[in-house]
Amino acid sequence: MSGFFLAIGAYFLIALETILDKFLLTSKRVSHPANYAFYSGVMSFFALAFFYWGFHIILAERIVFYLIPGIIFTYGILFLFFAIEKNEASQVIPLVGAVIPIIIFFISVFFLKEKLNIVEITGVIFLIAGGFWLSFNMRKNVKGKFFDGFYSSILSGLFLAVAFSCFKQLYNQDNFINVYIWTRLGVMLGALSLLFVPAWRRKIFQSFSNFKKPSEKNRNSGVLFVATKALGGLGSILKEKATSLGSIIIVNSLISIEYVFIFVLGIVFSFYFPMVFQEKKDVKNAFQKLTAIALITIGIILVSGLN
Repeated sequence: MSGFFLAIGAYFLIALETILDKFLLTSKRVSHPANYAFYSGVMSFFALAFFYWGFHIILAERIVFYLIPGIIFTYGILFLFFAIEKNEASQVIPLVGAVIPIIIFFISVFFLKEKLNIVEITGVIFLIAGGFWLSFNMRKNVKGKFFDGFYSSILSGLFLAVAFSCFKQLYNQDNFINVYIWTRLGVMLGALSLLFVPAWRRKIFQSFSNFKKPSEKNRNSGVLFVATKALGGLGSILKEKATSLGSIIIVNSLISIEYVFIFVLGIVFSFYFPMVFQEKKDVKNAFQKLTAIALITIGIILVSGLN
């Protein structure tokens, strides 16, 4: 149960981070998702601040098993930023969150040997159904059934699911702080690997010029970026701690509560920044999101043991 409440708190912080990510990307305060992923990954270096609380050297042949999941996580975040730049966070995150438990469910059952009872499995199904229902494009005269950024969302969910499954396996073998630090070093390496793609490298190098003579807007954006990543970092720590305490399937299925937070925060922010947060407030869209949230709520009750 303690893992459950840690996860709820983590997802609120991550939802707030996502809303601020949307603001920075869509308002063009950050020029490209690759830039955003690069700086987000580089900031993982600050995980070393937890050095004295459990970090230790691991065998050379095992380092790769700690670093690769972090690299995979970076690309999951990159595709998430691509999707968020193109569409509402309240549509992108539900689809990503629906893909994650599906992939994790199969990984956990076939590789990690986790078992859930019938009530928990039913809860996971409700959470997934709610996530997919939110992802459909309900607008008329729009090409395709899914929203812009749909395929980036799918790729993000796939990469993040693999990364989270690897994190859980490492937590079963080592202490939380050590796993967290080593995997975050992997995230930093993933960020540096973005420089191997010429188009992304040009965007990242161009962004360096803002450090020479930063304008007031750039300074404000930098402060907001650091604050956003601090919120996300704290949320990430709480989420991974919850994962280390309980079932990876349940903790990652609870990402659905993040949809509720993002939906509410997106509406609030849309009144202040309507050009950035273009949340649709028509009856059909409201019905879609409210029914999806109802499914999500049922799923949360079932997986949390509050039924």
